[in-house]
Amino acid sequence: MARLFMLLLSIVMISLAGIGVVAVLAMGFYDWKSILIAAAIGAALAVPATWLVARQLA
Repeated sequence: MARLFMLLLSIVMISLAGIGVVAVLAMGFYDWKSILIAAAIGAALAVPATWLVARQLA
């Protein structure tokens, strides 16, 4: 399951971080601090989401 988790994590982390950045930019926050925080929150949310998906698939 660890291998599946790591493979999924690389995809989900990039996706959720990208969604966060696009959402922040759509709200009109163009400073680097807002973009960095949004990407970090998306990446942090990817870990439990990936764990749940990997557990369901394995």
